[in-house]
Amino acid sequence: MIPGIVTAVLLVLFVAGCFWAYSPKRRADFDAAAREPLNDDDATATVARETRQ
Repeated sequence: MIPGIVTAVLLVLFVAGCFWAYSPKRRADFDAAAREPLNDDDATATVARETRQ
C-alpha cells in the first residue's frame, strides 16, 4: 500500500512540475534561454576578434 501512495504522490508532483514549467508566465524565461547560445557565440566571436588585433 505504501509503494502505491508514494507512486501517486510522485506522479502528482511530476504533473504539477510540468504545468509549472510550461505555464505562460515562464515563456519569457524560455525565450531568453533559447537565445542564450546565440548571444554567447556572438560575444565569443567579438572577444576572439579583439584578441587578434
